[in-house]
Amino acid sequence: QVQVVESGGGLVQPGGSLRLSCVASGFPSDSYAVGWFRQAPGREREGLLCIASSGSITIYATSVKGRFTISRDNAKNTVYLQMNSLKPEDTAVYFCVADDVGCSGHVSGMDYWGKGTLVGVSP
Repeated sequence: QVQVVESGGGLVQPGGSLRLSCVASGFPSDSYAVGWFRQAPGREREGLLCIASSGSITIYATSVKGRFTISRDNAKNTVYLQMNSLKPEDTAVYFCVADDVGCSGHVSGMDYWGKGTLVGVSP
């Protein structure tokens, strides 16, 4: 049974940093992709970045390019989302997602979802 659990959310001031962690378990091997989505109040869920099993990274949201990075540690079944230079508009619930086919920036393209962790950016 695949489980995806994210952690590390919290409240930070503009310009600050946070690192989110995601543990994906239950896959038969390391051949799965992991990504991050977010949903801000009153907005649709959007795909941010994804890292394939090969380590290849896709960035879906131009608004996070140069500020957010994704990495994975297969030995720990953990993927990290490092968020720097945070802005108030980054306030959202952040979801870790996983899929054994590959990366997708669409909600329907990723099969396994965590419950989300809240990130707030405010003075």
